[in-house]
Amino acid sequence: MRKAKTLFPVLLLLLSVLFCSCAKRTDVGKDDSYIYSLNTDRTGLVKIACDFGDGDPLSQASAVLEEMKQPASEIEYTTVFPEDVEVTGCELSGVILTVDFNSAYLMMDSIEEKLVRAAVVQSLVRIDGINAVYFTVDGKSLEDGHGSPVGLMNEDDFVENTASSPSSYQTATLVLYFANEAGDKLVEQKMDVRYSSNVSREKLIVEKLMQGPKSGDAYPVINPDTNLLSVTVKDGICYVNFDSTFLTGAYDIVPDLTVYSIVNSLVEGTEAEQVQITINGESDNTYMEAVDLSKPLEENRDWIAAEED
Repeated sequence: MRKAKTLFPVLLLLLSVLFCSCAKRTDVGKDDSYIYSLNTDRTGLVKIACDFGDGDPLSQASAVLEEMKQPASEIEYTTVFPEDVEVTGCELSGVILTVDFNSAYLMMDSIEEKLVRAAVVQSLVRIDGINAVYFTVDGKSLEDGHGSPVGLMNEDDFVENTASSPSSYQTATLVLYFANEAGDKLVEQKMDVRYSSNVSREKLIVEKLMQGPKSGDAYPVINPDTNLLSVTVKDGICYVNFDSTFLTGAYDIVPDLTVYSIVNSLVEGTEAEQVQITINGESDNTYMEAVDLSKPLEENRDWIAAEED
């Protein structure tokens, strides 16, 4: 009896190990936490189960990048980074994560590099508090094949569209808000657009607002020199990230119109319920010393001009 009592816990331990080993990491359920890895042939992406932990966003990001270096435990996927590629540093500024690699990153062929980049970016933006990722190599911005900076990336840059090819186009009618002639109210303008299926509707709306209205009864609201850095959506909030030029108004209009042209257009035209405008990833800003941008904003229809009878 004494031997049986001693062996029982050991048997339970062995059975639990055997049970855990049967649960494959590639069997990712609907509500499971996961990251992306590469398939064995390094020709596509595979979801693998991964717990982000309870740390701050930067700690979680570091843990995810470390996990991507580990050897694969199943034949269905392989480690993300080639052996010589190393992550040399991570820095979080607002909601933008900068990941620096050693020079070996540039030795990958273009197809493999794009897959690695897609796996890293789409995994990291799943972490709460990270909305976009910026790649550097030895401290310098990663450049594309034409020598231009790749810039900020989010999941919209790697759209998985099984219904159509990456180069397909679709049409839509957008409801956008611009300034009226007096510069004290917003006026609605419907715009028919044709756009790439790889561009999110949220980003499309902001880009069209930046381009300005098509007719003379509406007027632009956003400084034309502004650069749009990223547009992402999480938990019903659309995060629109501009560079600092956005804070400099270029038109003689009420400051609230610029902000609520963006907010109202996005809330009405997408699934977003609120809009957070950030500047270089930072939310602690005030637009034209008049509109607080530190928190997500809801639609405000008081700024919309009444329809004429």
